[in-house]
Amino acid sequence: QVQLVESGGGLVQAGGSLRLSCAASGRTFSTYAIDWYRQAPGKERAIVASIGWRGGSTYYADSVKGRFTISRDNPKNTAYLQMNNLKPEDTAVYYCHARDSTSVDYWGQGTQVTVSS
Repeated sequence: QVQLVESGGGLVQAGGSLRLSCAASGRTFSTYAIDWYRQAPGKERAIVASIGWRGGSTYYADSVKGRFTISRDNPKNTAYLQMNNLKPEDTAVYYCHARDSTSVDYWGQGTQVTVSS
């Protein structure tokens, strides 16, 4: 069992930055790939970024490429999403998602990010 707790969300003006954290407890964090998803009001949850269990492979949605950076610190059991040059359309609840090679997965409770224009 893995417990995921997101933090770092908040209200920021357009052009600003936030860093989200995903703290994991439970089974070995380093064996899980980590994804960040977001869900805006009235929209489906969509993937934003992913990072492999070693941190060597990453994926970004086109809408955030060049602005967001995903990273992880396995000894600290924490993953991060650095978000720069935020836009109002980035407003959403952001979720951390952990998945292993057997498709077992876990979700955090989400953290709200609001970007004002």
